[in-house]
Amino acid sequence: MPQSLSNTIIHIVFSTKHRKKLIDSEIESRIFGCLGNICNENKCQTIIVGGYQDHVHILCHLHRTISISQLVKEIKINSSKWIKSVDEKYRNFYWQDGYGVFSVSQSGVSKVVDYIKNQKEHHNKKTFKAEYKAFLDKNDVSYDDNYMWD
Repeated sequence: MPQSLSNTIIHIVFSTKHRKKLIDSEIESRIFGCLGNICNENKCQTIIVGGYQDHVHILCHLHRTISISQLVKEIKINSSKWIKSVDEKYRNFYWQDGYGVFSVSQSGVSKVVDYIKNQKEHHNKKTFKAEYKAFLDKNDVSYDDNYMWD
């Protein structure tokens, strides 16, 4: 086959360090735009970016030439630098070390898009911790609850 092709769609989830509520209304849309731009700059076409005060969701196509860990590293490093440059009040902004990545089928994209669009309403009922544990359970991922929330 003379050509390499890939259609891998991923849902990336990570939070602010110690799940501090640092994503406020002043920065929210700008940070989501920044995260999407970083994905696009790494040839990973963004579908949607959203989140809430203490975490983000990124739905994108993973380009065949970049690993998940490299993409997340690029996203976190570059967005953290950008956020800190926006205003003095964000100088102590950090992302958590870990992240979750879940594969999404083409037929499931619209469901994930709707889920990400409705983060504010969703988090009136459920914390990020409860949301993330539900993601892990739904995807049959085992985890150490004591370690996961450091």
